[in-house]
Amino acid sequence: MKELSPSLLAADFYDLRSQIEELNETDVKYLHLDVMDGSYVPNISFGPDVINNLRKHTNLIFDTHLMIQNPEKYIDKFVEVGADIISFHPETTLHPNRVVSQIKSKGVKAGIVLNTHTDENVLKYLIQDIDLVLIMSVVPGFGGQKFIPQILEKIKRVRKIIDESGRDIILEVDGGIKLENAKEISDAGCDLLVAGSAIFNKDGISKNVDDFYRVIK
Repeated sequence: MKELSPSLLAADFYDLRSQIEELNETDVKYLHLDVMDGSYVPNISFGPDVINNLRKHTNLIFDTHLMIQNPEKYIDKFVEVGADIISFHPETTLHPNRVVSQIKSKGVKAGIVLNTHTDENVLKYLIQDIDLVLIMSVVPGFGGQKFIPQILEKIKRVRKIIDESGRDIILEVDGGIKLENAKEISDAGCDLLVAGSAIFNKDGISKNVDDFYRVIK
């Protein structure tokens, strides 16, 4: 079944609690949390304290995307505040396999993130241990960018790699996903679609979620 992971980065932080409460009333199961350190990407978002406060108000699966250098230093903290899935970029650490093992040892699912330029062959050495692959369809760091069409072929290639592994691995795509391109991305093999501004906009969260599920299911 195809699922949606609304990106908190696009939410109105002035009205965050009410927006989370509205999400709780929808069919959404995931919440995408983009953690940026201002070093690996040229932006700073939020950290464990915000996630800890969110955890008190929702049972959504916290789909935590670390865009930070040396993620191994912070895994324990993100697990402590309620992350259910922790994904990281393999180029941000010297030993990606070790970080995957560290995450999974905490009883949390581990994901690998492929930037637009990252060759999917990196999965060859990680596919037997990971639970999720996140493909970036924009250059990471800022919300509101346009989906890069060439990523569709990458999604299909990674879908094939996952299927051939014989493992139950979630294929997630993040960046520029709108109602207009959601079906195409889903049909390419994506299981979990991240959408930010397309969910948290003036049309209303509930309506937007319903519209997405009608398209991707």
